[in-house]
Amino acid sequence: MNTEPHDHDDGHDDGHGDGHDHEHDDHAPTREDDDIELTEREATFLALKSLLIEQGIVTAEEIRKRMEFNERGSPHQAARMIAKAWLDPHYKTRMIDDTKAAAAELGIETTEAELVTLENTPDRHNIVVCTLCSCYPRSLLGEPPAFYVSKAYRSRAVREPRQVLKEFGVDIPQSVDIAVHDSNADLRYVVMPMRPAGTDAMSEAELAALISRDCVVGCALPSEPGGN
Repeated sequence: MNTEPHDHDDGHDDGHGDGHDHEHDDHAPTREDDDIELTEREATFLALKSLLIEQGIVTAEEIRKRMEFNERGSPHQAARMIAKAWLDPHYKTRMIDDTKAAAAELGIETTEAELVTLENTPDRHNIVVCTLCSCYPRSLLGEPPAFYVSKAYRSRAVREPRQVLKEFGVDIPQSVDIAVHDSNADLRYVVMPMRPAGTDAMSEAELAALISRDCVVGCALPSEPGGN
């Protein structure tokens, strides 16, 4: 296993909450509203949001716009890039050299400070984790899935990645090296899986449909042609 740790920055935007700015709600709170129990993450987000607004560091409108942008992210954004890279060797080179610029070529706006593409090969499988929090390429994939932010995944993906992948249904042979990449506030990763066999006649859109969100963090393999 090749683990590549990186320093984390506590000032990064986790972008969690209910996705709404309640400052201008035109209805009075109800008993039902009061009875809603916040999770620890939601309570922390709301407290941090209030503190940042109170200190004039950011406005509620800026937070709302950033959350809306994150919610527009889709696995298909990264899937489009990967499918094009499978078909176009020159684009693939550009994507590996400068992922943000490659995204811009397709009209995809990215907010991450730096994006790096990790190419899977017959000898190497890449998996992405954020060991301290939930750093994730949100502008390409939207909000991270529950497993990605769980303590179990964040700790076990580093210690026993082969077993974790097996639990996802991805059985990596012992002859293949598994490289674990630790995301941080400034650096996020995109995994480019290997193109499945039997896809030579498929279009870019058809290829993109084979690539799930979990493929892009290394926890799944592309679907087989004609598969479910």
